[in-house]
Parts: sequence; C-alpha cells; structure tokens
Amino acid sequence: MAILIKPLVTEKYSAMNEQGKYGFVVDKRANKVEIKKAVEKIYGVTVESVNTLIHAGRSKSRYTKSGVITGKTPTYKKAIVKVADGEIIDFYSGI
Repeated sequence: MAILIKPLVTEKYSAMNEQGKYGFVVDKRANKVEIKKAVEKIYGVTVESVNTLIHAGRSKSRYTKSGVITGKTPTYKKAIVKVADGEIIDFYSGI
C-alpha cells in the first residue's frame, strides 16, 4: 500500500511550510502512525505531529447540448504533517 500519494503544493500549504507544516494526499486506509513513518522514511525528517482529514467528494453537473451530465468528484484523505524545528522538506529537489 502506497501511503503517500502526492504532496499538496498550493498557496495555502506553501504559507504553512514556513511554520514547518506540510500537506500530503494519503491513502484513505492509512492511519497517523503509518503516515508518520512514511514521511520520516522518505524525506529523512523528524515528525512531531500528524493531523488528518477526509475531504468528501461532491456532486457536479454540467449542461451540454445532449443534456445534463452529472458526476461526482472523488473523496480523498489529507494529512498535515508538522516537522521538528529547523528541518524542512524540499519537494523541488528532484526537478
């Protein structure tokens, strides 16, 4: 099971990076202990705390020539990870 799916790189999370907090999209079945171990292993940092939330999918509809098309955005789980003071995670090092 791949625990960390992708990092969240938005303006909101970039502002949180200055405080030592980083956001990730994680597997819905992963718990806080598994997320902590995965971040420490992959990025080589010390994790102080992990907060999780489940972002619920919502219904969307679109009007087209052939009629109304309805669908649903996916549900996913986010984790906000706080690292120890003085440590950073560099998402752009591999580019």
